[in-house]
Amino acid sequence: MSKPDDRVSGSGIAFAVAAYVLWGFLPVLFFALRESGPLEIVSWRIVLSLVFCALLITVTRGWPKLVAVVRDRRTMLALSLAAVFIVVNWVVYVFASVSGHVVEASLGYFTNPIVTVLLGVIVLRERLRPLQWVAVATSAVAVLVIAVGYGSFPWIAIVLALSFGLYGLVKKRVGPTADAVSGLTVETAVLAPAAGATLVVIGLTSGLTFGTLGGAHTALMLSLGVATAVPLILFAAAARRLPLIYMGLAQYLAPVLQLVIGVVLLHEDMPLERWVGFGIVWVALAILTLDMFLHARRQRGTALPEAPGAP
Repeated sequence: MSKPDDRVSGSGIAFAVAAYVLWGFLPVLFFALRESGPLEIVSWRIVLSLVFCALLITVTRGWPKLVAVVRDRRTMLALSLAAVFIVVNWVVYVFASVSGHVVEASLGYFTNPIVTVLLGVIVLRERLRPLQWVAVATSAVAVLVIAVGYGSFPWIAIVLALSFGLYGLVKKRVGPTADAVSGLTVETAVLAPAAGATLVVIGLTSGLTFGTLGGAHTALMLSLGVATAVPLILFAAAARRLPLIYMGLAQYLAPVLQLVIGVVLLHEDMPLERWVGFGIVWVALAILTLDMFLHARRQRGTALPEAPGAP
């Protein structure tokens, strides 16, 4: 008889695909809001996500759970640190989306699994398995090829991969003490004062665009809270229903969509050296995925992680 972690839920697959497809299409939303600029977009994203989470917690009667999280000093400190990493990720990701660097952003999320493995070695003192070493070395070659061939260091990709990897590491330390919605609520609450101050400064200097660029722009801006929280909730629902190996494979959907959007919809440059670099990254990911399958077969019953967050 199969263990619970070995069973594949059809609804779990649907939730995972929906989450990563929504994350994959985020650049389209941010590009549509590009006239507002990255700082205003991110600031409204923080404020509106907090509002949406508060409404969601009220509807689901989740306030006692949130209060328990707030009263846990260690969890609060961890979530505050996570908030710093995720706001760096959000600002860089939105900047990439509105400035013609969606392809490079996709490289960051393709590289993220490799960075996560490296962080495990550096921070958690984990020992890499042989195939993981091969994957890490291969991805390093890819970054070098892209940097040399394209003529510039892919800093957007590296910052995105590092910030998201560090965010996931902190969330892993938090563990089950904070569910996805409570965690996002605390993180956005921590960031809300800075976001509010940023909006005030923008309003006093260049002027806020919210509500001034037409109904469609305003509606899209108002959707930022939902666009942030809903994929996270879907991911959490998928993580409870699927083995870890399926979640690991599903995570590649988002950067694939980002790459397609950048090249096909936004017509970003994709010279040969970038294709070569991406190809080497995909080889590294194939090696890492193979290692993941082999390791999962040896160790059944691995606990599923809490949703690590979103772009």
